[in-house]
Amino acid sequence: MTTEAVHPTMLDLKGLKCPLPALRTLKALRAMAPGATLIVECTDPMSAIDVPHCVRENGDTLESRSEDGGVLRFRIRRNAA
Repeated sequence: MTTEAVHPTMLDLKGLKCPLPALRTLKALRAMAPGATLIVECTDPMSAIDVPHCVRENGDTLESRSEDGGVLRFRIRRNAA
């Protein structure tokens, strides 16, 4: 198990509007090693649709999604390129 899987990378995208959260999530994932985990936090309601869609289209795995106080939180695992 990689260090990145044990200690996920955090990406704070609160305050950004569509399409920036999805685009920045994809950019971060592309820079990560396979098996690494990324946690993304967003406040744009469209992120609830856009981020999971982009993750799926990119071939990565959305491990969980939650919302607390208007902050959407996604846990994403980078799959092999």
